[in-house]
Amino acid sequence: MKTGSEGAARRWLADQGVSQVPDGWVSDEKPDTLLTANEVAHAWAGDVFAEDLDAADRVRLAFGLLDLLDDYWVTCEIRFANEGAEGPLPSDVLWDGYRRRLEADRDAEPVTYSLWVDWFEDPATSATAFAEVLGDDIDRVVAEPTEAVLLRARRVLECSGPVPWTVKEPTYRTAVRLPALHAAVFRGLLAGFHDVYGDLEPGAALALLGRLDLPADTRHLAGLRQVLGAGHKNHHRSPGAWDEAVRSCS
Repeated sequence: MKTGSEGAARRWLADQGVSQVPDGWVSDEKPDTLLTANEVAHAWAGDVFAEDLDAADRVRLAFGLLDLLDDYWVTCEIRFANEGAEGPLPSDVLWDGYRRRLEADRDAEPVTYSLWVDWFEDPATSATAFAEVLGDDIDRVVAEPTEAVLLRARRVLECSGPVPWTVKEPTYRTAVRLPALHAAVFRGLLAGFHDVYGDLEPGAALALLGRLDLPADTRHLAGLRQVLGAGHKNHHRSPGAWDEAVRSCS
């Protein structure tokens, strides 16, 4: 997916004296030093938010840089700007940027990783972030599924382990109505148990698990059913419970 914002980001980098070469990136300052995309992101992504542009255009330019470099650090700079002196960033542009990239038919690992470890793990932002990228429109996703919105829903559900249970449970319950999302709900429940900051309520999670149409030999299905049935909320709060479940199910 090549976007207009990606082209704008490439032109912006060129203005900073940075250009792409076959094996990476170079700067006019050190033309003989090959740079990785991560090095470019660390050195220049934050400068986007010092540009003489309105706040919305700065956010769009930053997302274009993310498209171009495909590097998680760009999302860090976006969040730093949101929390900094010039923040918060325009929420409509910020979350539209996330949703668009979650729906794009290309690798979204920097975006999903950003949601997981930054926005979803932070109690101050998890509810808003989850609502913006899926919770607020899950009814529409289920009623009018398209390939793009289903891709977004799957990606969000799968990395939603740290989202507070009370926030994500209504979305999970709605998603269960659509069989195409059952595998993603399962992976969300599994992450809710295993993630260090994962959150779920065993009884309610077990009830949801029972509504999922999954192959009987789905990896970790039996183990998850057993630990939830035993009332365990999280792998790290119940050391040994998962290993015991795996042994008993093997």
